[in-house]
Amino acid sequence: MGNTSQGPKRRKPFGRKRRKTCPFTSAGIKPADIDYKDVETLKRFITERGKILPRRITGISASHQRKLSSAIKLARHVALLPFVAEE
Repeated sequence: MGNTSQGPKRRKPFGRKRRKTCPFTSAGIKPADIDYKDVETLKRFITERGKILPRRITGISASHQRKLSSAIKLARHVALLPFVAEE
């Protein structure tokens, strides 16, 4: 019983992680300036499968994330971005 065949578990080093800064805020882009036609910018915030990346991964502020997700969804409907990944 127990943990006989494996060695002791290693703990992750404890430390505070730096907060990610919003790339739009640092570039001086307002939420109203996020455009669905700027496909190259939108592609940075979707996965290779076509899913929208969450805020905790990208570090985008809440207001920018709301505008970004609606811009991505609009770009999908206008066929500028794919709904699913190409295989």
